[in-house]
Amino acid sequence: MKEAAFGTDELDREKKHLQEEMNVVAELIQQCIAENARIAQNQKEYEKRYNALAERFDRAKARLSEVEDGIVAKQAQREMMQNLVDTLGAMPDAVDSFDEGAWYALVDYATVYGRDDIRFTFKNGMEIKA
Repeated sequence: MKEAAFGTDELDREKKHLQEEMNVVAELIQQCIAENARIAQNQKEYEKRYNALAERFDRAKARLSEVEDGIVAKQAQREMMQNLVDTLGAMPDAVDSFDEGAWYALVDYATVYGRDDIRFTFKNGMEIKA
């Protein structure tokens, strides 16, 4: 279940594909530049071809950045959830006193909307109204 929720296999595959795409496009750009230096050609057509390759590279680079951010986010969520599970597992079956360590491990933040509306958001995203 943890792997289904926090796994990065698909993102890792996409990351690898994007890195390969960027390598291919970078090589095509280098070939385009070298060809322009060796062979006289229409500069408008060269510029159009070069710009198309540069845009393709930039799109892949932007998507790669998004994918890497997604991987980092999933890894952070996995670690946070594992810490939550570990904390819950170490707690006794019944809690009879306030435990500051458990509080910090479980609660992300509290929001006060009014005197009768205080909400606690747990690190797993669940929110309860107190």
